[in-house]
Amino acid sequence: MTLLPLETLLIAALVLLLGRVVNRLVPWLSHYNIPDPITGGLLFAVGMLFAGQFSPAEVVFDSTLKPVLLLAFFAAVGLSANLSLLRQGGKRLLLFVLVLIPFLFLQNLTGLLIAWGLDMHPLMGLVGGSITLVGGHGTGAAYAERFAEVNNIQSIMELAMTAATLGLVLGGICGGPLAQWLIKRHNLANNVTGQPTPQNLRESLASAPISAGNLIPVLAAVLIAVIAGRWLGDLVSGGPVTLPSFLWCLLVGVLIRNAGHLVGLRLNDSGIDMLSSLTLALFLAITMMTLNLASVASLAGPLLVMLLGQLLLVVIYGGLLVYRAVGRDYESAVMSAAFCGFAMGATATAIANMQAITQKYGPAPQAFLVVPLVGAFLIDLLNALVLTGYLSLPWIGG
Repeated sequence: MTLLPLETLLIAALVLLLGRVVNRLVPWLSHYNIPDPITGGLLFAVGMLFAGQFSPAEVVFDSTLKPVLLLAFFAAVGLSANLSLLRQGGKRLLLFVLVLIPFLFLQNLTGLLIAWGLDMHPLMGLVGGSITLVGGHGTGAAYAERFAEVNNIQSIMELAMTAATLGLVLGGICGGPLAQWLIKRHNLANNVTGQPTPQNLRESLASAPISAGNLIPVLAAVLIAVIAGRWLGDLVSGGPVTLPSFLWCLLVGVLIRNAGHLVGLRLNDSGIDMLSSLTLALFLAITMMTLNLASVASLAGPLLVMLLGQLLLVVIYGGLLVYRAVGRDYESAVMSAAFCGFAMGATATAIANMQAITQKYGPAPQAFLVVPLVGAFLIDLLNALVLTGYLSLPWIGG
């Protein structure tokens, strides 16, 4: 039985509701910021796996809307990139970005070496690197879909989704203990200064409530970025170095946001956040509910080795380099906890790590300014550039 696009979309919405209910009922899922579509989609996939054991009927989901939702998500990420805000971060923001760049190269190199040691395809190493750990579920699914189509790598979507999910948990586990160790080792608890600051940069950037009047321009901008991004992707597809369409959509979104003021365009940040969250959630729900869980079991061993290697790298890099690079003070220790969230999970994990530390030791105003700025768009742009470089190498992407 093949479901129509609208029927598939309906089930995806129900999967999101299931994930939200379960995350509320199981505290540790929300504590580690496991997304609703991951929880609901995984439960649905498990249910489909068991149902297949008792019924020969096969349900096929129409994925027509899936690529459009992904492109719309990245377009919305680009629209959130207000480059004028970078000036507020100052020197500490620049230092944080500079220390992240070599880490992206190192994380992917670690993934490649482990994949080589386990006799896996090199692209598996990138999927077990910054594609899923820094990029998260959205970037992981986007690249995995591309690798499955272009390189015909089996079970790579399952690996990507599992790695991104476990990365969220590991990033939440290691950040707090690392920061606490740094604070005690360097006696930073007595040097806490500053006033309480909003826990999320969005709270400090007042935005009008969402309405039809200010949501329509956001929707129009997203659709323009999607159409233009796909066109640009097709236009340069024959070049020596190609960017996938979703990255073109992101870049067009950045251009619209930062050049739009020339024609009087003002976009509502809350509307952008809403469309970004909605499109990603629906995309991930469709992706997760169609996973082949039998393939995940065969990847469990190699994936665990890869993630443990990455976790060791993150803790060492965060404690020895990030802390020293961004100031060697209390704010630096808090940012080291955030780095663990970035490097293994997502921006939400990074902020959750900082909240846990500041609730115990005191406020860190600069950290709460710099980290959301980097997580909002800079880390995705840097990750895309680094991955493009790796994929241009013939022995990896060829």
